[in-house]
Amino acid sequence: MSRTAASLFAACMLLLAAGCATVMPQLDPPKVSVESVESLPSAEGAPRFRIRLRVINPNTQELDIAGISYGIEIMGQEVISGVTSEVPVIPGYSEEVVTLEAGLQLFQVVRLLTSLGKTQGEPLEYRFLAKIDFNGLVPTQRIEERGELAL
Repeated sequence: MSRTAASLFAACMLLLAAGCATVMPQLDPPKVSVESVESLPSAEGAPRFRIRLRVINPNTQELDIAGISYGIEIMGQEVISGVTSEVPVIPGYSEEVVTLEAGLQLFQVVRLLTSLGKTQGEPLEYRFLAKIDFNGLVPTQRIEERGELAL
């Protein structure tokens, strides 16, 4: 009888796992782009920026975002990073502008400036990374964009 109970338990666990997989919504990742960057006065001496990100929801389901963290790398050095938890709900097939403050990482900027002398005339490679966490059962989305900046 215990063999039958074990088989029944295993079958129930498989059904439960399959049911959970169908509950998790399949979403296309949101598209995130930098809308604007402006410098802010800083009492602490370290430069701060207000960055507006345009978040596009390419899904029918609304995006209830718990928070966004992101960074901008230039030539492999993360020079700007920021986070926010103040994100509006983004309805399906719409877009919103999300505002966050970000700080400049001074030591990384010094490293970047040191390496710029070695690569004069070459375009600068940049990488934009964002991690978007959602409320509810929606899995975390990671976004990466790469490009070059001509000097």
